[in-house]
Amino acid sequence: MADIPFDRQFEPSHGKAVEVAPGVRRLTAPNAGPYTFHGTNTYILGRGSVAVIDPGPDDPAHLAALLAATKGEAISQIILTHTHRDHSDGVAALAAATGAATAGQPHRTSRALHAGEANLLDASSDTAFHPDVMLADGDRIDGEGWQLEVVATPGHAANHLAFALDGHDLLFSGDHVMAWSTSIVAPPDGAMADYMASLARLLDRPERRYLPGHGGPVVSAHGFVRSLMAHRRMREAAILDRLAKGDRTIAEIVAALYRETPAALHGAAALSVFAHMEDAVARGLVASDGVPRLDGTFGPATAAR
Repeated sequence: MADIPFDRQFEPSHGKAVEVAPGVRRLTAPNAGPYTFHGTNTYILGRGSVAVIDPGPDDPAHLAALLAATKGEAISQIILTHTHRDHSDGVAALAAATGAATAGQPHRTSRALHAGEANLLDASSDTAFHPDVMLADGDRIDGEGWQLEVVATPGHAANHLAFALDGHDLLFSGDHVMAWSTSIVAPPDGAMADYMASLARLLDRPERRYLPGHGGPVVSAHGFVRSLMAHRRMREAAILDRLAKGDRTIAEIVAALYRETPAALHGAAALSVFAHMEDAVARGLVASDGVPRLDGTFGPATAAR
């Protein structure tokens, strides 16, 4: 597979706000795990009257640390990259404590659900979030001494947004691009075609440093994004190769391609392969026994002719 220059050196400093850029502080929630690394990064933007990007989980200790870090300041806006609970569950408590307006997009899936597919939408999806301010691609968010541009980056989640900080060569990238790991793309919540298009879009933007939802900053961002795209193309090629060799189910492909991945992560791996399979079927590269399903049967496209 493509060699991605991951950077897993990260000190979360739980409970302490750390300045990571002029006017930007990071406070990492204590919700470490296999999908959250050392925890969800909450960002405090500005001084005096501030905005909070991604309040993180519904954790009283994290909320208390966030309120302590902004003591003497006013939190006027709560901005959300996407509605996965490790980013959004803390919104309600923070809004109640501060009266801040919320901004983002409600949860949605990347496409209509197929029959029997509702169980794929697990507890990580926050369907209760309804923002006071609905954000759309290209919108501007103004604050005291700063301005953000909204950059729609669907893929990891259909409603995923990134935020470019004007004048700072800096992008808040949420879970779309992270230095420590690839992003999970799991239908029907996300979609591989959207994810790849969003990565390509970032290459056309000027920002060279990203502040992600988990882990430390992404530096030399364009080169890193290219490596992510190359990795996904090589994963697709490996999946097509397994089909050519006779594998017909996602479970068989996962067993072959993720032999060195802990078994506890094979469920996420299966969803990633499913995302690739959906995209490959839509592009005519793979044949499917009907609408692509996680438990479906697949084969080379020539098998359908």
